[in-house]
Amino acid sequence: MDYYPEVIQVIPTEDFEVYIYFDDGSIKLFDAKELIGKGVFEPLLDKGKFLNTCRVLNNTLAWDLKGNYDETECIDLDPLELYRTCPDVEEPIELFIS
Repeated sequence: MDYYPEVIQVIPTEDFEVYIYFDDGSIKLFDAKELIGKGVFEPLLDKGKFLNTCRVLNNTLAWDLKGNYDETECIDLDPLELYRTCPDVEEPIELFIS
Protein backbone atom coordinates (compact mmCIF):
# COMPACT_ATOMS: atom_id res chain seq x y z
CA MET A 1 0.00 0.00 0.00
CA ASP A 2 1.22 3.50 -0.80
CA TYR A 3 2.10 5.90 1.97
CA TYR A 4 -0.51 8.60 2.54
CA PRO A 5 1.03 11.37 4.64
CA GLU A 6 -0.69 12.93 7.63
CA VAL A 7 0.18 16.32 9.06
CA ILE A 8 0.77 16.26 12.81
CA GLN A 9 1.88 19.85 13.46
CA VAL A 10 2.01 23.21 11.66
CA ILE A 11 3.94 26.35 12.56
CA PRO A 12 3.02 29.48 10.57
CA THR A 13 5.54 32.30 10.13
CA GLU A 14 5.24 36.08 9.82
CA ASP A 15 6.14 35.90 6.12
CA PHE A 16 3.20 33.68 5.12
CA GLU A 17 5.06 30.39 5.20
CA VAL A 18 4.13 27.31 7.21
CA TYR A 19 6.42 24.61 8.57
CA ILE A 20 4.55 21.33 8.15
CA TYR A 21 5.46 18.30 10.26
CA PHE A 22 4.43 14.94 8.82
CA ASP A 23 3.87 11.64 10.59
CA ASP A 24 6.95 10.09 8.94
CA GLY A 25 9.22 12.65 10.63
CA SER A 26 9.73 14.85 7.59
CA ILE A 27 9.39 18.63 7.80
CA LYS A 28 8.29 20.61 4.74
CA LEU A 29 7.96 24.34 4.14
CA PHE A 30 4.79 25.60 2.44
CA ASP A 31 4.94 29.07 0.89
CA ALA A 32 1.39 30.43 1.02
CA LYS A 33 2.19 33.75 -0.68
CA GLU A 34 0.87 32.54 -4.05
CA LEU A 35 -2.54 31.68 -2.55
CA ILE A 36 -3.00 34.51 -0.08
CA GLY A 37 -5.59 37.00 -1.26
CA LYS A 38 -7.12 34.75 -3.91
CA GLY A 39 -10.64 33.32 -3.63
CA VAL A 40 -11.28 31.55 -0.32
CA PHE A 41 -7.77 32.53 0.81
CA GLU A 42 -8.54 36.28 0.69
CA PRO A 43 -9.20 36.59 4.46
CA LEU A 44 -5.66 35.31 5.10
CA LEU A 45 -4.21 38.60 3.82
CA ASP A 46 -4.69 39.66 7.44
CA LYS A 47 -1.42 38.42 8.95
CA GLY A 48 -3.04 37.95 12.36
CA LYS A 49 -5.74 35.76 10.85
CA PHE A 50 -3.13 33.79 8.88
CA LEU A 51 -1.09 33.13 12.02
CA ASN A 52 -3.88 32.62 14.54
CA THR A 53 -6.19 30.35 12.54
CA CYS A 54 -3.51 28.01 11.14
CA ARG A 55 -4.24 24.50 12.45
CA VAL A 56 -4.10 20.80 11.78
CA LEU A 57 -7.58 19.72 10.76
CA ASN A 58 -8.50 16.73 8.58
CA ASN A 59 -4.91 15.49 9.11
CA THR A 60 -3.56 18.36 7.03
CA LEU A 61 -2.68 22.05 7.00
CA ALA A 62 -5.83 24.12 7.46
CA TRP A 63 -7.08 27.55 8.45
CA ASP A 64 -9.98 27.55 10.90
CA LEU A 65 -11.41 30.96 9.95
CA LYS A 66 -14.52 30.63 12.13
CA GLY A 67 -12.51 29.40 15.11
CA ASN A 68 -14.83 26.51 15.90
CA TYR A 69 -12.55 23.58 14.95
CA ASP A 70 -15.24 22.33 12.54
CA GLU A 71 -13.46 20.18 9.96
CA THR A 72 -16.20 20.96 7.43
CA GLU A 73 -15.83 24.75 7.75
CA CYS A 74 -12.10 25.20 7.32
CA ILE A 75 -9.81 25.89 4.38
CA ASP A 76 -7.57 22.85 4.06
CA LEU A 77 -5.00 21.66 1.57
CA ASP A 78 -4.33 18.18 0.21
CA PRO A 79 -1.64 16.62 2.43
CA LEU A 80 -0.34 14.42 -0.40
CA GLU A 81 0.14 17.46 -2.64
CA LEU A 82 1.91 19.32 0.17
CA TYR A 83 4.11 16.30 0.85
CA ARG A 84 5.07 15.93 -2.81
CA THR A 85 5.58 19.58 -3.74
CA CYS A 86 6.91 21.39 -0.67
CA PRO A 87 10.66 21.34 -0.09
CA ASP A 88 12.15 19.42 2.82
CA VAL A 89 13.61 21.65 5.50
CA GLU A 90 15.36 21.34 8.83
CA GLU A 91 13.78 22.00 12.20
CA PRO A 92 13.23 25.79 12.41
CA ILE A 93 15.28 26.31 15.56
CA GLU A 94 15.07 30.11 15.32
CA LEU A 95 11.31 29.92 15.91
CA PHE A 96 11.88 28.48 19.36
CA ILE A 97 14.56 30.89 20.54
CA SER A 98 13.27 34.07 22.15
